[in-house]
Amino acid sequence: MRIAVIGSGHVGLVSGACFAELGHDVILVDNDPVKYEALQRGECPIHEKHVPELFQRHRGTRLQFSDALADSVSKAEAIFIAVGTPPDINGEADLSYVESVAREIASAIKEYKIIVGKSTVPVYTSEWVRKVMLLNGASASLFDVASNPEFLREGTAVTDFLYPDRIVIGTDNDACAERLRLIYQPLLDGSYYRRADSLFPHKVVKSPPPLIVTTAKSAELIKYASNAFLAMKISFINAVAAICESVGADVDQVREGIGSDSRIGRQFLRPGIGYGGSCFPKDLSAYRAVARECGYDFRLLEEVMRINNEQRERFLRKVRSVLWTLKGKRLAVLGLAFKGGTDDVRESPAISVVRSLLDEGCKIQAYDPAAAQNARELLGTQNIQYAASAMEAARDADALLVLTDWEEFRAIDLDRLRELLRYPIVIDGRNMFSPATMAEHGFTYTSVGRGDVHHQAGSAQKSPAAAKKSVDPRPEADAVKAP
Repeated sequence: MRIAVIGSGHVGLVSGACFAELGHDVILVDNDPVKYEALQRGECPIHEKHVPELFQRHRGTRLQFSDALADSVSKAEAIFIAVGTPPDINGEADLSYVESVAREIASAIKEYKIIVGKSTVPVYTSEWVRKVMLLNGASASLFDVASNPEFLREGTAVTDFLYPDRIVIGTDNDACAERLRLIYQPLLDGSYYRRADSLFPHKVVKSPPPLIVTTAKSAELIKYASNAFLAMKISFINAVAAICESVGADVDQVREGIGSDSRIGRQFLRPGIGYGGSCFPKDLSAYRAVARECGYDFRLLEEVMRINNEQRERFLRKVRSVLWTLKGKRLAVLGLAFKGGTDDVRESPAISVVRSLLDEGCKIQAYDPAAAQNARELLGTQNIQYAASAMEAARDADALLVLTDWEEFRAIDLDRLRELLRYPIVIDGRNMFSPATMAEHGFTYTSVGRGDVHHQAGSAQKSPAAAKKSVDPRPEADAVKAP
């Protein structure tokens, strides 16, 4: 099928590349001259695993780029709107970009199209897109509007698209639903997974993903409700971690106990310094605004957001507790992105923590495998240096702070790290290391929801919780499982 994807942000870029991978002819449209020229040169503007590989496969054949929306729309059978919906001053989703695109589409269509919302939008958006198009001269017989929410995690977006848990289609028109089903047919019938040239030819797929067909309103709510629930799990385990610290329990043991329940599951039960990124903070604010507009006081969302914001303050209190005073301290920071696997620093808790430390007079030596340039645009260069490696960041620092869960940090040479630091102090906001391992290497170590390790005069003296873990005879006891 001929598909136009409007917007080359994270969702649009991944969706366009993956639609091409499924065998469709895709035009990716963006009116930003800088982005457009970069795409034409074959440059991938985001740090996202497997997107450069899809570019190499399909750029210039199944995947084309354009800055002319009207021309692209006229050639397409299906038009996916994937523009930004940033929060406004009231926390509501700003739909001005969606409206602008809808007006342009209305003036360009001369034959039947399906208009599909891929951006995360509040309920009633599909209805408003239809109204806008009708008001701008589009004939009702020439288009149908649908919602097709994305469930793409930054860092694993390509695999999330090609190997989804489910595909949600929201439309009030059977013919529109059938066209969308045909677009996803290679996934729904499993034919893509049997292709020898699929992106992951050796990946075993037991059964194709289910197709969930709903009304447009239900599909729009599914996306918001999903993100709100996942954010709630993160805030919940962070609240549990705070209680663990108070009573001397180990949050790793607690989350293993509750995560083993199939009704709960282990995913998103990892304590840390809170969630961030371009989705959860924005979507929770918008979902709260939707609930408020409907007359429902969704106080649970308020508490999820409060716990998340408080978690950063709790971490800063840990830093102050370990270091006493902060002014003049030289601190190594590992991680600036909101999570590992991406260069996205939007609403990053790591950025928030670094800003607070700079405000208190610290000097920062920061390292992130992908997000340093984006972070520099937010943090500047005053009292902060951007290192080329974790070891460079650690050199002569008074302490090291782990703020993002990049997998490469787990493999760091702890003996070398201890030599480079001025004092053997690690404050881990992502629980990347085992307290027992850090004790063995002579560190003072503080993490989230677990016992502290206290290093004194060349010996590692552990808190009761950490000591118990270090002598646990089970081989897996010293390992913190990867998410």
